[in-house]
Amino acid sequence: MNVIALSPVDLTVSALLILVLAGLSRRLRLGVERQLLFSAARSTIQLLLIGLVLKVLFDNAHFVWVALMAGVMITVAGREVMVRQKRRFLGWRGFGLGTLSMFVSSFTVTVMALVLVIGTTPWYAPQYAIPLLGMILGNTMNGISLGLDRLTQDAAQKRQILETRLALGQSWQRAISDSRREAIRVGLIPIINAMSAAGIVSLPGMMTGQILAGTPPVEAVKYQILVMFLIAGGTGFGTMVAVSLAARRLFDDRQRLRLDRLSLPGS
Repeated sequence: MNVIALSPVDLTVSALLILVLAGLSRRLRLGVERQLLFSAARSTIQLLLIGLVLKVLFDNAHFVWVALMAGVMITVAGREVMVRQKRRFLGWRGFGLGTLSMFVSSFTVTVMALVLVIGTTPWYAPQYAIPLLGMILGNTMNGISLGLDRLTQDAAQKRQILETRLALGQSWQRAISDSRREAIRVGLIPIINAMSAAGIVSLPGMMTGQILAGTPPVEAVKYQILVMFLIAGGTGFGTMVAVSLAARRLFDDRQRLRLDRLSLPGS
C-alpha cells in the first residue's frame, strides 16, 4: 500500500483550525475555548500514546496483552458512561451498569466477528481485535449513555405518575415500561441515523481511512458494512441490557420507586 506519511508540520497546519476556532470562541464570548484547547491537547496525547502502545502490542501479539488492553478499554468506557449521566446511580452500580452492559454486548459482538466472520489466525490478532473493539465500544458507549440518561431523567420527571401506577396495583415492569421503551429508542437513534446517512451524506471513518491507505474501494465498503452492522448490534444489545438493569434498580424488592439511589442533577 502507498501510504503518504504526515509530518509534524502537516499536523501543525491542521491544528491551526483549532486555534482559530478557540479565538472565535473567545471573541464571541462562547466560553468554550479552554475546553476546546484542552480536548485537542488531550486527544493528541492520548492518540500518540495509544499509537506507541499498539506498535508494541502488534509486535508482541499475545492473548494476555490483548485481553488486558481490551479490559482497560471497557473499564474506561464504563467510567465515561457513568460521568455523562445527569442523574447517575450512586455507588459502584453507576459504574457497573455501563461496564457490564458493554462487556456483554461489545465484547461478545467483537469476538463473534473475529471468529465467525473475519477468521483471523490467531482469532485475537490485535491488528483486527483492538480497532474493531474500539469502534464498537465508542458507539455502544454513546447509545448506553443516552439510554440511561433518558431513563433516569424520565423517572424523576414522572415520579408522581409512576407512584400512582404502583399504588393502583401495577408491577414495576408495567409502570416503567413506557419510559424504558423510550430510553431504548433514544439510545438507538445515533446508529440508525449513521446507517441511514452512510454512503450518501457521509463516508464513514473506517472506509475513508482504508481508501486513503490504498485499499480498493469495494473492499473498504465491505469492511464498513461489516463494522456498521456490528456497531448496530453492539449498541442495540448494550442499550437494552443497560436500560433493563437500570429500570430494575429504580425499584426495591417491595416495588417502591427509589429515586434516592440516583445522584442529584449536576452532582
